[in-house]
Amino acid sequence: MKIAGVVVLYNPDSRVQDNIKTYLDGVDVLFAVDNSSCNNRDLFCDEKIVYIANMENKGIAAALNIAAKRAIKEGYLWILTMDQDSRFDVGGVEKMTAYLESRKDNDKIGLITPYHKTGENNPDNKEIDSPLVCMTSGNIINLLAFEKIGGFKEWLFIDSVDFEYCLNLRENGFDILRLNSVLLNHSLGTKSEKGIGKLKRQITEHSAARRYYITRNRLYLNDMYSAIYPDFCKAENKSTKKEVLKIILFEKEKKAKLSAMLKGYKDYKNNVKGKGSF
Repeated sequence: MKIAGVVVLYNPDSRVQDNIKTYLDGVDVLFAVDNSSCNNRDLFCDEKIVYIANMENKGIAAALNIAAKRAIKEGYLWILTMDQDSRFDVGGVEKMTAYLESRKDNDKIGLITPYHKTGENNPDNKEIDSPLVCMTSGNIINLLAFEKIGGFKEWLFIDSVDFEYCLNLRENGFDILRLNSVLLNHSLGTKSEKGIGKLKRQITEHSAARRYYITRNRLYLNDMYSAIYPDFCKAENKSTKKEVLKIILFEKEKKAKLSAMLKGYKDYKNNVKGKGSF
């Protein structure tokens, strides 16, 4: 089974090379799509890696679409999608590929995803389950399904790109499967321990820019999918409210983050899409 891969880059350093080594053997070609404003070609010397410099931040959705369309043009039916800060356990991609090959109905599978290790979380005992949505990194996506649903929505730019893609797949009759025996180690942001006295816990902080997109794009997702997936959309809206409280109580740069969230809300009301300005 031939498979392409894409890693989306933004101001990468040499650590990305070690991450790539954990999955490069599992793909036939890897498109390294770089949203940095400078050229980082020197970081990628392996002959399997095709470096594509955008020379500007076009967003994760655009970068993924560039690679997927290139893979389709070169005859691939599947593509692995990776963030620069994600890494597989040994043989992860090969296990996922083998599972897809074992399924006679794999044309109905929109994507297969690993279990995302983002902290102390652990998979359940099921070998396979079917989450409603999943993060983009580590997925092997069906490129025929990609074409049918119109790819990733570039106007979302970064956040909610993955969740929208999953919901779109489901609405078009494709399955989403998670192979729990395959682990992907993934970073979600800056982690720190916060709290009072013994009541401390790990929290993940995002920049003000990310807070803008998270807030704005959740609202767009609510418009598109609340009638079909009301519980999911209610949970997303509830998360936004919780995050306001978390920022106030625990995080640094409170004013900047809260201001960014407010601007995200205002831009949503004004139907602003694509790359935000703030």
